[in-house]
Amino acid sequence: MAVPLAFFAVFFAHPVAAIVGRGLRIDGVWQFGRIGEVLGRDDLQRVLWFTTWQAVVSTVLTLLIALPGAYVLARFSFPGKKLLRAVVTVPFVLPTVVVGSAFLALVGRGGVLDELWGVRLDGTVWAILLAHVFFNYAVVVRTVGGLWGQLDPRQEEAARVLGAGRFTAWRRVTLPVLTPAVAAAALMVFLFTFTSFGIVQILGGPTTATLEVEIYRQTAQLLDLRTAAVLTLVQFAVVGTVLAVHARAVRRREGALRLVDPERAARPVRGAGQRALLAGVLLTVAVLLLTPLAVLVERSFDTSGGYGLDHYRSLGTLDEAGGAFLVPPIEAVGNSLEYALAATAVAVLVGSLAAAALTRRAGRLTRGFDALLMLPLGVSAVTVGFGFLIALDEPPLDLRSSWILVPLAQALVGTPFVVRTMLPVLRAVDGRLREAAAVLGASPLRVWREVDFPLVSRALLISAGFAFAVSLGEFGATVFLARPDQPTLPVAVARLLSRPGELNYGQAMALSTILMVVCAVALFLLERIRVRPSSSASPSASSSASSATAAAF
Repeated sequence: MAVPLAFFAVFFAHPVAAIVGRGLRIDGVWQFGRIGEVLGRDDLQRVLWFTTWQAVVSTVLTLLIALPGAYVLARFSFPGKKLLRAVVTVPFVLPTVVVGSAFLALVGRGGVLDELWGVRLDGTVWAILLAHVFFNYAVVVRTVGGLWGQLDPRQEEAARVLGAGRFTAWRRVTLPVLTPAVAAAALMVFLFTFTSFGIVQILGGPTTATLEVEIYRQTAQLLDLRTAAVLTLVQFAVVGTVLAVHARAVRRREGALRLVDPERAARPVRGAGQRALLAGVLLTVAVLLLTPLAVLVERSFDTSGGYGLDHYRSLGTLDEAGGAFLVPPIEAVGNSLEYALAATAVAVLVGSLAAAALTRRAGRLTRGFDALLMLPLGVSAVTVGFGFLIALDEPPLDLRSSWILVPLAQALVGTPFVVRTMLPVLRAVDGRLREAAAVLGASPLRVWREVDFPLVSRALLISAGFAFAVSLGEFGATVFLARPDQPTLPVAVARLLSRPGELNYGQAMALSTILMVVCAVALFLLERIRVRPSSSASPSASSSASSATAAAF
């Protein structure tokens, strides 16, 4: 626990505490009376209520729409499965400003729905909810599907042989062991929608605001750090409550499971029901996920002279007449890849150690540590970004001019995904395997290498892919930390969208398309990696002593 605790203390708790202290402390005296004054304002109470209920509804809708996709990708074997899994993950890495712009082109004035049927959803909560489902669909599919694909289907088949129907067998056998993964996915979706910024700002209109939008407005526009600090504390309180409820609800539902190679769990599609389910999932992906992406691609080629590559060619040149960049925009691609790789390495290291610690220890201290790991997902990225600039400005932590500042901020967001993806699988490993290996003389490191790692290696790859994808698309904190001569792709897109002109808009769409392609290629290559349990490690919770001996030596 030492390394994760030190990482979060230095790069999360310290910066956030610095900006909260800057807002609530005057001449060395804490002004806590400001909290009641801010919370008593009617406008801020409406912001808090809207933030909460739209996050709850967004979470429920995402689970209802995405769980069938998680089942299909976990249990079905069909051509194009790897490509489909990569495609559903791409929307999650897009900057929220790009997602908002894409849905505005679909549901706003002059959008596809307006042109075809005269229907407009911009300015309504429905546009926000749809965009949230689009953005978080992959969270449910990857988090729940990662565990679902390793559950032995023979347990459910045995229940059916004993007389249970298909739904009863799933409800009584599979659903209870999936509960921790479903709860983890719901928790992450809620935190992301609770702190939604770009989507709400673009699709909700000027009268609709979440806490994140209000914190940005109070900080960047009104320079009212005291109000922003109070709202940050409110976020802490809500997120802490949600994490406590989550931990209490699932703590007793996790246990040893029978895990198998995902290839063994998948079955060819048979019967009209399974074909209809697969068709429904494919239709959902096509309408909800691919349509907005297709709009972005189409607009990246749409120029004043017709369709062409002009916007892509212009990315390699620097606009000397008051341009938005000090370097050609295309350099943002290399910057993003370098930052994302560094952030992924940090997130995997910190997250793996944290997940291992949470697996081996129990008690209130461990539950508090688990909650700490999730806090970056529920705290304003604006607060974290400004906190980095305020707190990390003195030796030995004067990092404001260092390139590592951006990967560290991105790793803060990627680490919770590593923990939440690996934790259910680590806790599902039968502890008797570790004990048998230890009794037979294996060191703790060798027990991890020979027993745990073969069983969780796939989850580790999935978590690394998630951390890489999240780092590529992180915008909230990066926009304050990226240097003008080293912009990331999301920052470059936001700068271009903020400037008028057809060329700037076309370049933004071109960079967004490049971001999609880079992410899709990375995720597809990840899916091509086949990690099979070693012959010396048994994935079954009921492994014999001889299997445990082989695992140890």
